[in-house]
Amino acid sequence: MKGKFHIHPDIAKAETLPASFYRDQGVFDAIKEKIFLKSWQWIGDENLVRLPQSVHPFVLLENYLTEPLLLTRNEEDTISCLTNVCTHRGNLVALNPGKAKRLICMYHGRRFNLNGEFESMPEFEDAEDFPRPCDNLHQFPLLQWGPLLFVGLDTQIDFASVIDKMKERVGFLPLHEFAYNESLSKDFLVHAHWALYCDNYLEGFHIPFVHEDLSKALDYGSYTTEVYDYCNVQIGYTDDATEVFDLPEGHIDYGKNVAAYYYWVFPNMMFNFYPWGLSINVVKPIDINRTKVSFLSYVYDPSKLDKGAGSALEKVEREDEFVVENVQKGVNSTFYKAGRFSPKREKGVHHFHRLLAKFLND
Repeated sequence: MKGKFHIHPDIAKAETLPASFYRDQGVFDAIKEKIFLKSWQWIGDENLVRLPQSVHPFVLLENYLTEPLLLTRNEEDTISCLTNVCTHRGNLVALNPGKAKRLICMYHGRRFNLNGEFESMPEFEDAEDFPRPCDNLHQFPLLQWGPLLFVGLDTQIDFASVIDKMKERVGFLPLHEFAYNESLSKDFLVHAHWALYCDNYLEGFHIPFVHEDLSKALDYGSYTTEVYDYCNVQIGYTDDATEVFDLPEGHIDYGKNVAAYYYWVFPNMMFNFYPWGLSINVVKPIDINRTKVSFLSYVYDPSKLDKGAGSALEKVEREDEFVVENVQKGVNSTFYKAGRFSPKREKGVHHFHRLLAKFLND
């Protein structure tokens, strides 16, 4: 990776990341180690291991990090996130989700409990200084917000503070009553760099130009963005008082007609809260020109699904894809170098670019 990136802290003076950021394979590869391995990721909800003594193997960001992980719930009802790689010869430990009293590697029989602690190993009676702490399965930091689960790999980010920021506005919602809806959940393949997709999400500037129906549901003039350390929120207000949150007294936005809270969490997660529930969007790099975006829907009030800012999400997604894929073509032009930020409308993009530069320069 050549050079360092600099984004001026004053948005009124700043330029965007250069086009080379989106074109350079070395930068794309560095992002994996310097950003994604240093970040927190949403990995699903507690129902993946709904019962005590159950396991759920999965791959985190397949085709990019491709990290084999394992969720377990032990008999004391504690959920853990472990590496799914045996500490003997690197075989995958659990192959299928389901009930399990312990973890047994099918290659040579090494056993672990559901907390990842080594229990036994055949034919190792003569091994000296065995077992050692490194013979346990590595356990990753796991945070739970309502039913939602987040894992940190090699991160220094205080993710509890990120969740606390989201709770300031949506903490009144009963997340445990939100039900995952498979029929409303879908993956989209976008032929563009993953960061371009995030760039687009992080500003409402394009709404009147790209999203005709969404623009009608929102009051663009009052659309605002608030920036925090590792997340930000875009607040969509509306003149229509029917499809809005029923905010409790004392809420920071009490008395306002809020149609949507759009939370972005560094580097690649979106939590979109609507009166009907929650749409989680996870942006998953595949290669420098392709991205998979997973939409996961959790429904709280089905009667509001097809109304207001939270309706027709697939139509909005297709409109976004069209724009982002055209930008992908544009940033590959020899004659495009960088742009400027709208101080009023692109605070979120500026925030994202500053974080990207900071992590890549460290």
